[in-house]
Amino acid sequence: MSSESEHAARGRIGGVIVAWVGSVVIGLLIALLTPVGQRAAWLTVGVAGCLVLSFAVQLWSGRAEGFISRVALSMLGSFIVLGLFGLSFGLAALA
Repeated sequence: MSSESEHAARGRIGGVIVAWVGSVVIGLLIALLTPVGQRAAWLTVGVAGCLVLSFAVQLWSGRAEGFISRVALSMLGSFIVLGLFGLSFGLAALA
């Protein structure tokens, strides 16, 4: 029984980590492909993309229990990751 609960917990966290990795990819794409003056606007679009990705991954997993908590944790991590990208963009603009 313990192996089933460990597998279930890993599956729940896996969806959250997928959203975080997606936010890193979005942040890198923004850094590489957008002009310096438009990065802040694209970060808001990136956050919206992370929200859609979080919902899609959690809906695809098919688990109703803890859905809101997993989406909230996914978005918290995405906000932090993209916030760090925004901080780095701001510091780079000062230099």
